[in-house]
Amino acid sequence: MRQFRIAEGTFNEDTPELQSALAQAYERKQRPLCLCSEKPIAMYIARVDGDLLVKRMPLSGRDHAPSCPSYEPPYELSGLGPLIGNAIQIDAATGAAVLKLDFSLTKRGSRTASAAESEPSDTVRNETKKLSLRAVLHYLWEAGELTEWTSLWARKRGWGKVRASLMNAAKQMETRAGPLGDILFVPEVFHAEDKAAIAARRATALSGLQTAVGGGPRKLMLLVGEVKEFPEARTGRKVVIRHLPDFSLTLEDAAWRRLGKRYETELELWEANANAHLIAIATFGISSAGVSFIDEIALIVVTENWIPFESVDELRLLSRLAGMRRKSVKGLRFNLSREQPLVCVTLPEQRPSPVAMYIVPASAGEEYDRGLAEMIDARPEMASWIWRTADGEMPPLP
Repeated sequence: MRQFRIAEGTFNEDTPELQSALAQAYERKQRPLCLCSEKPIAMYIARVDGDLLVKRMPLSGRDHAPSCPSYEPPYELSGLGPLIGNAIQIDAATGAAVLKLDFSLTKRGSRTASAAESEPSDTVRNETKKLSLRAVLHYLWEAGELTEWTSLWARKRGWGKVRASLMNAAKQMETRAGPLGDILFVPEVFHAEDKAAIAARRATALSGLQTAVGGGPRKLMLLVGEVKEFPEARTGRKVVIRHLPDFSLTLEDAAWRRLGKRYETELELWEANANAHLIAIATFGISSAGVSFIDEIALIVVTENWIPFESVDELRLLSRLAGMRRKSVKGLRFNLSREQPLVCVTLPEQRPSPVAMYIVPASAGEEYDRGLAEMIDARPEMASWIWRTADGEMPPLP
């Protein structure tokens, strides 16, 4: 049971007076302190479905006690490690994460999309200095605590909660173009009876996407949404996002071909698993004719519980863990290539010590094994569980 210090008071997580105290702190912009460790840890307050929740600050999860629900595995175990202090910097005064982006939020030239992320999966530019489009999506997912799961949350995480988690996480992030929350658009849950009001709110959110006068650069925004389909258009494809039935985006033919090549694995996993969701992050704009277009796009595939995965083996492990009450935390790749090892899942509540779970692909060579050994040696306080897929079936779970 977590304890929080708010102003001069101390509250348990289930104290009836907590919501009232949080409401006052929210209005006064005061930060609650988590008392799980000897040194209190600053948190922030988020509004989710009308309730006020206490959330961990960016990159502070490792400072919490392993028994605390706000604990997060050390970021060195995932693709987040190389980015800290480079592409992601924490403002000591505000606690905001300052992001350096490897893509543009303005566009010159023609209306139509010029490119999707076209790098092969084993090549990464600016690995530590800037965040790729996919890495931004991974960071939003992790900061929004959407990488975490316990069976107690079964059937309680729908798109509404996913959206609230992403939007609240974005409020704690800054970019060169301004607060990420101001340039991120995540569609709200669509209800046909509320169609007109939803369209009006969307128009307000996108009102800044105006074509520049005199041929200047167009402003772009970030979109995160679940892909419904990629229907053919007169030229190229449309990208239809769930909860946006009347707002499809255009993707020109060359960009569609590059997307299919770059994200062949994600598209194949999505098509093969009926319960999986395909999540897109895209920079997009609106032309002078009012047509919405994608400039760059990246994809990830997630389970029915919205946990990212990148192989059938990962999906099998996540499916096993999904029915268990103990919390699991999925590791994400960010800018790392598939040729580099990372922790697939962490079990932070495991006793006597947290467990780092690794899946070694059959294609792994000596360099991969050396990197894996270095990761394990660097965290002696954590037990290791390793599944070498070339050796056969999944080992027994810890």
